Amino acid sequence: MQRRIWAMTVVVTSKTNPRVKQLRAAFEGRRKLAAGQIAIEGPHLIAEAQRSGMALETIFVREDARELLSQFGLAEESVVVLSREVFASAVATETSQGIAALSYPPAEKMPAVAGGLFLVLERIQDPGNLGTLVRSAEAFGAAAVLCLPGTADVWNQKALRASAGSVFRVPVIAVETDRIIVMQRAGMRLIAAVAREGDTPEEVDLRGACAVMIGNEGAGLSVELLALSDERVTIPCPGAVESLNAAVAGSLMLYAASVQRRQL
Repeated sequence: MQRRIWAMTVVVTSKTNPRVKQLRAAFEGRRKLAAGQIAIEGPHLIAEAQRSGMALETIFVREDARELLSQFGLAEESVVVLSREVFASAVATETSQGIAALSYPPAEKMPAVAGGLFLVLERIQDPGNLGTLVRSAEAFGAAAVLCLPGTADVWNQKALRASAGSVFRVPVIAVETDRIIVMQRAGMRLIAAVAREGDTPEEVDLRGACAVMIGNEGAGLSVELLALSDERVTIPCPGAVESLNAAVAGSLMLYAASVQRRQL
């Protein structure tokens, strides 16, 4: 029955249609014009959003991809069918699978400091690195990812894809340094990842309330955060490289923390 209804749905052919403009604004990161909603593209990420309990406010499907709708159990009024040209004008990728959605992002709720593993990111500018770190945060049991100013938008399409849906489940919270200091005073130890002259992950206690701090891809952590750090850690690299990619370094640190925590 649903398939027949969607087959009869009027196809939107205007690029200036209000709902199309809202979708385009969400893909471009213009959250205010998108009424606070984010864009999610592709059947896998949309399914991950639904599995994570997010409500899909509107789903947009390209006229030749309507069969994708059958897997989502959607009400007719939430579906908008777009012509190929209009769909291509609104979405972020050139080789889209033909389906996208609008949804409100999960509410940001800071977990309790006690016993928690946190990931602090400072000026991580590559959205792909950010998304990968969020995925690793979920994989290795981090309570939240705290993003300091200068870090990319986690709802950037590249970041969202790199997270593989983890961003729907792991709290990713924008914070200022003052918030990190408050959490430190509440018992959270700050572990700074540095390129050289730090202890190895095995030499540092990564159990209990602590935050692994990862800095900018080129410059590393700021002098301010390094001064706040309780300990500094360097991942040993026998190979002839100067430093690791931020996403790799952060993922290895989170893994080291998860190993130690399993041994409690």
